[in-house]
Amino acid sequence: MIIQQYSVNQHPIQTLLTWVQSGEIAIPEIQRPFVWDATQVRDLLDSLYLGYPIGYLIAWRNPNVKLKDGTTSAGKRILIDGQQRVTALMAALLGVQVINKDYRKGRITIAFHPLERRFEVSNPAIQKDKSWISDIATIFAPEFKILKAVEDYCKQNEAANRDDIHESLESLKGIVNNPIGLIELNSDLDIETVTEIFIRINSAGSVLSQADFAMSKIAVNETYGGNTLRKAIDYFCHLAVAPEFYSQLMGTDKEFTQTDYFQKMAWLQQENDNLYDPSYTDMLRVAFTSEFKRGRLQDLVALLSGRNFETREYEERIAEASFGALRTGILNFMNEMHFKRLVMILRSAGFVDSSMIRSQNAINFAYILYLTLRKQKIKPAVIESLVRKWFVLSILTSRYSASPESQFDLDIRNIHDLGATTYIHNVINAELSDAFWNFGLPQQMNTSVASSPSFNVFLAAQVKLQDKGFLSRDITVHDLIMHKGDVHHIFPREYLKKFGLQRGRYNQIANYAITQSEINIAIGAKSPSQYFKELFDQCNGGGLKYGGITDKAELLENLKMNCIPEGIEKMQVDDYDSFLTGRRELMAQKIKTYFQSL
Repeated sequence: MIIQQYSVNQHPIQTLLTWVQSGEIAIPEIQRPFVWDATQVRDLLDSLYLGYPIGYLIAWRNPNVKLKDGTTSAGKRILIDGQQRVTALMAALLGVQVINKDYRKGRITIAFHPLERRFEVSNPAIQKDKSWISDIATIFAPEFKILKAVEDYCKQNEAANRDDIHESLESLKGIVNNPIGLIELNSDLDIETVTEIFIRINSAGSVLSQADFAMSKIAVNETYGGNTLRKAIDYFCHLAVAPEFYSQLMGTDKEFTQTDYFQKMAWLQQENDNLYDPSYTDMLRVAFTSEFKRGRLQDLVALLSGRNFETREYEERIAEASFGALRTGILNFMNEMHFKRLVMILRSAGFVDSSMIRSQNAINFAYILYLTLRKQKIKPAVIESLVRKWFVLSILTSRYSASPESQFDLDIRNIHDLGATTYIHNVINAELSDAFWNFGLPQQMNTSVASSPSFNVFLAAQVKLQDKGFLSRDITVHDLIMHKGDVHHIFPREYLKKFGLQRGRYNQIANYAITQSEINIAIGAKSPSQYFKELFDQCNGGGLKYGGITDKAELLENLKMNCIPEGIEKMQVDDYDSFLTGRRELMAQKIKTYFQSL
């Protein structure tokens, strides 16, 4: 006999919103950036007004955890699909402020035209137009009186028919009575089954975010302080991006300001470094992997539920211990010394700007490694070297791009089983062999993507080695990166285009060099042979045309540090391919030298 794993019921939208407000349904996303734009909220309201379906919500009741007295706990609902829709309704109908992608809190205001019965995102023009109700949240406020609203509207719009306006507003106000389907998954289902159900039932086929799942799980827990822990994670992420939020937080959540979490994050109010602005996913990954020695957030949800992996039952002691360990991990993450030391290590490796780091998970595991080694009381200098090397290796090999959780899990287990030093050296020897430096990396640099990992590591190497910008006498690569210098084509783009070369051919990272804008402009579309002849003339007493280098030995040294092949002063378009091959090899060797120095 097949046992049904869920129930399906219809509930009025008003009921669901009430459950969210009371905490019966956990939807912590109200505290985090809202990813929908205002037009999507408008379209959702329009669909409800027209009586169109808006899809099912999926919720899972917390597993029943065995308590000390032998009884079981009754869990609240965790909303695992439909969070954006519910947040949109809370924002538009109830006037709840949401946080945008820039961590700015504000309203999403939807306007309604009773005569035309259409919705629009409110704007200054609409707010001045008396034919619009500029904010539909006023209609859903407890003090709203429909007869007075109709009367006021008709006074300002003489052509309006009272009955039509009354019907229009009643229809709008009545959308909260529209039913919406709620699929409730059984409380005795384990996390693996819940995830599988979600993937199969979700119409878009998108994979459930285990981080969102974990945050919902944390948010509904009051017994072990999960609700406060969730706030700590959200607020830290917010402050990391917008330090000015600190003063607002002081006024809006005084209870939280009395917690040790708040004390641990107070330093962010003066922090403007954006090299590592973690999301809640990043925080969970780092805290979980460093404390639990596991890499899959699915396991975190199970452990917070009290899952005993051996008996497959749920036990209070496991839930309690798991919340305690996660709390420790989050506090360690927030620690000012730890966080700033990690950023210092990344900067000391040459990664001085966030634009150079395209893998957030590479940073996350670097932080995990740092916290792990520190807990093992490894000497600080050794920690710094190992973290630098591992971070650069991760970037160069795209280690955490494909299946980061599986790779996290494998790496953290091996670090504990084999010892960090042994495991890291084993991986370096296996993945960064002579074959990689001589063949693999040059081939990897056969790309036109300026943000490619290998080019960013090359720039980091130049920063670390204090190289000057291309043809610059005094300006370093570090300064050019920090102050948005130009990415120059050594074989100028316009020069190559004249010979019919396409974008993928002239936009090669082996053809890129960081330089000053004025040097880039001065070179223009000249061939290398032409502008290098002028450069050598410049070093023989001629007038300054490109930068300030006037000594031939200094020029040759500049070309060497920028990995320019010998003979560049004679090269024409027919030499372009051999130039690319030669420069890739030189860039790879520079990266190798740099890596070995870390």
